Amino acid sequence: MQYEQMGATGIFVSRIALGAMTFGGARTPPWSVVGGLDDKAADELVGLALDAGVNLIDTADMYAAGECEEILGRVLGARRRDVLLATKLFARMGTGPNDLGLSRLWVTRALEGSLRRLRTDHIDLYQIHSFDPLTPVEETLAALDDAVRQGKVRYIGASNLAAWQMMKFLGASHSRALERFASQQVYYSLAGRDIEREILPMAADRDLATLVWSPLAGGFLSGKFDRHSTSDNTARRATADFPPVDRDRCWDIVDCLREVAARHHVGVPRVALAWVLARPGVTSVITGAKRPEQLTENLAAVDLVLAEQDLAELDAVSAVPDPYPDWCQIDAAGRLPLKS
Repeated sequence: MQYEQMGATGIFVSRIALGAMTFGGARTPPWSVVGGLDDKAADELVGLALDAGVNLIDTADMYAAGECEEILGRVLGARRRDVLLATKLFARMGTGPNDLGLSRLWVTRALEGSLRRLRTDHIDLYQIHSFDPLTPVEETLAALDDAVRQGKVRYIGASNLAAWQMMKFLGASHSRALERFASQQVYYSLAGRDIEREILPMAADRDLATLVWSPLAGGFLSGKFDRHSTSDNTARRATADFPPVDRDRCWDIVDCLREVAARHHVGVPRVALAWVLARPGVTSVITGAKRPEQLTENLAAVDLVLAEQDLAELDAVSAVPDPYPDWCQIDAAGRLPLKS
């Protein structure tokens, strides 16, 4: 396993992280489609990941309505010390009007709920799951800062924020001397490269770690799908179109992945993950799995070194047009980036 420093912190995280979203929810759609794994299956995946050197496991309170955290708490047991445990808050977790969001009230309640379900006295990385337009960022940060000072949280992070939203939080942390986000968790794949315009450059400029979720685009880049059919009707992507992809554009990406995979004599998922790992600014890639063989394939991506030709072909087939104002701004040499 390889490890990367987590942003401006002094800790190192494995370049492949285990996503626990497949744990729990066997009787609760849509989680039954996502995974629905019981304690035994979850324990096998956790053991396989830890044996491979993974030290970051990511979950969220909303996954399987809290059952995911409960299962993870049970199966970790004495191995808790070997893990950097990350979870998230924001989504509705009850029927009350305040059982969601990023208010001080809900941050405090949500944290206590996660600690209880995970059977731990602290969260290593506590992340907001989205942006709350109703709650001042200063209120959220003050509550998270209190949690850090109380020893219930080690580091804080954010998921699914626009660059301007992240900068708003970082500015408030600086001006109010409050705990600062150490990381961002974002969607990134060959099928979805939106973060390259503003979010990745912002993270590099602000020294934030970037943790990637759904690097296989919800299974679309797993090699199970082609233009005509799927080889696995139980796959999540076969029934849930998330994250959304432009299929007409992405079939060419799948074709290219197959060609590169054939050159290296490896599976398609390994190539798709290796491409994300090779991107500048990516700290760790979060991968989930339903079966041990899936996780084994994903873990092997950290050792796959793609050639310049491989990267060039994958970059070209997945490229998207430069948005405004990118195509209009001058480059460092003072030239307009006009294309012939």
